[in-house]
Amino acid sequence: MKLKSPLVLAIIILFYLNINAQNKSTKQSFDIVIYCGTSAGVTAAIQAARMNNTVLIIEPSNRIGGQTTGGLGQTDIGNKHAIGGISKEFYQNIKNYYSKSENWNWQKKSDYHGSSHSHKPNHEDTMWTFEPSAALKVYLEMLKNDKITIQYKQRLNRKTGVKKVKGTIVSLTMESGETYYGKMFIDASYEGDLMASTGVSYTVGREGNSTYGESLNGVQTGKTAKSLNGHKSTASESHNFVNGVDPYKMKGNPNSGILPFMNTEIPGNIGDDDKKIQAYCFRMCLTNKPENRIEFSKPSNYKEQNYELLFRNFEAGFDKVPWINSKMPNKKTDTNNKGGFSTDFIGQNYDYPEATYKEREIIIENHRTYQQGLMWTLANHKRVPQKIREEVSYWGTCKDEFVREDGWPQQLYIREARRMISDLVITEKHCEGIEKVNDGIGLASYTMDSHHAQRYITQKGYVLNEGNVEAKVHKPFPISYRSIIPKNEEC
Repeated sequence: MKLKSPLVLAIIILFYLNINAQNKSTKQSFDIVIYCGTSAGVTAAIQAARMNNTVLIIEPSNRIGGQTTGGLGQTDIGNKHAIGGISKEFYQNIKNYYSKSENWNWQKKSDYHGSSHSHKPNHEDTMWTFEPSAALKVYLEMLKNDKITIQYKQRLNRKTGVKKVKGTIVSLTMESGETYYGKMFIDASYEGDLMASTGVSYTVGREGNSTYGESLNGVQTGKTAKSLNGHKSTASESHNFVNGVDPYKMKGNPNSGILPFMNTEIPGNIGDDDKKIQAYCFRMCLTNKPENRIEFSKPSNYKEQNYELLFRNFEAGFDKVPWINSKMPNKKTDTNNKGGFSTDFIGQNYDYPEATYKEREIIIENHRTYQQGLMWTLANHKRVPQKIREEVSYWGTCKDEFVREDGWPQQLYIREARRMISDLVITEKHCEGIEKVNDGIGLASYTMDSHHAQRYITQKGYVLNEGNVEAKVHKPFPISYRSIIPKNEEC
């Protein structure tokens, strides 16, 4: 083709120069670069900005706040007096948000009383329960006030995206090619992707009790256990099946094969280490307000056999709705796992921490499909007791929460993934005050807690869940600064 005009040639050259410029990575520099805008990331960003630093949050999704804006509105507090600083400021802002009449759309403020340990006496200046959308608005306002930059939908190039000079991180490059420079970098992700990409030591799974001299780590096949100080921990006696539930496709016939989502291996001895991690789920925000409710729908790839253990557990005598339905404002809930067969997709997350982004998307979608199928089953299936069906069908996801048309959250509840091994690791000894630190940067006060990590067949041929830990912490304990930074030799 012959070009008939110098002007055409100039336009073509400028076009290609513009495309080439767009393809080159954009380099931006900040004092503090935070990977992932979870609550930890948001809090770190606000504190850093108030110390006169320029701050960037890199958020892989299109929504800030992680699990706090993703459905977990029932705050597990432990001891309210242990909560201070920016964390308390968030809860104070939540109370201020709900003090405005325009934020009560589906019920009167006077009709809401909270629930459980998050119940708020009138004299408190904080509020501990909230809608996901309320948390999102509060966080965005806090970040705006402190002039914090957020880059959405940017994922770290986990293979080559971390650039270090003499052992110090100088920049992060995203899959998009965008590069961000900083003086300090914080990994606030649930997965620990930045941490792992830098070569910092970490572990996945459960240590054995012998590793750190504990009593509640590793395999938990006993009905109960005792902490180092002699306090009771509920183990397999909680969130488990009615005794005698058969695990085989054809009852009583091992040759017929086992039902889905069960481990064929023997768990091991109490306190043994393994690579299993506690189960994930979606923390659903449900409503019983008809005008705002989306009915539970049957997934297109629904498999009835996936819920056979649920049916058999009901048939064995279980007679409750298998969920914790905590009240949130505006006739909504934070709905969590409860019982032997519930929203936790036990044993189906082992590959998640080290998986590629694409593999994680598949795992997340598998969790969503399982849980959507569970809710439809509880509301509609004839093998579910009628009183259960009636109660569950009274509820549904919310039209005014999240961006998905079906009202489901985007954020999977990643209870645990990679865990950094620092010069100091917080253990059961610190939780119980047996060992103390002198460099505390915050207080912890909630129960030593783990959800089940596997579903297996007992020696008697019945199905059982394993991994539950629930042991009270009797007073707040400090978290060491050394536990949240890499080993000195790795810095």
